[in-house]
Amino acid sequence: MTDFGGSNTPKEFKDLWQTPLPLFTALDLEFGFYLDAAASADNTLCSHYLTERDNALECDWLSYGSIWCNPPYSKITPWVEKAAIECRKLQPIVMLVPADTSVGWFKLAMKTVDEVRLITGGRISFVNAVTQKTVNGNNKGSLLLIWRPFTSPRGIITTVDRDYLIGIGNEQLR
Repeated sequence: MTDFGGSNTPKEFKDLWQTPLPLFTALDLEFGFYLDAAASADNTLCSHYLTERDNALECDWLSYGSIWCNPPYSKITPWVEKAAIECRKLQPIVMLVPADTSVGWFKLAMKTVDEVRLITGGRISFVNAVTQKTVNGNNKGSLLLIWRPFTSPRGIITTVDRDYLIGIGNEQLR
């Protein structure tokens, strides 16, 4: 069983989607990302990144800034577990995941995250791994799980508008 059902993406590409650059850029302004913990050379948005070959679930996420993670949606639970461990090593982490509060990984995350930030106002159009083009039709909304090492996990829930984030990102990219 997978953590994320309902996708029409071919299996070999299911976990290779890239976060849209404007959205990432807006979040990077807030958090100052240094490391992408779940990336490939083709889809990373940080100059430092961990690939499948690096086995990010088994190695330390050493970073001189915050850590970005858009994990494989087919197996989110181990990434939530790993983020909680790395946060205890004083690493701030922001993870982009489907907005689904009914799954086990969400309940697990609520025990350790400082903030759950729901992305409202529409679904994210991710970048296709093969064509490098933005694709509409995402079947779920998205949210951010935010681990902050210098606060006790509050599990607060906030919202941010998707278009607001994209607007900030686009402004910075001009």
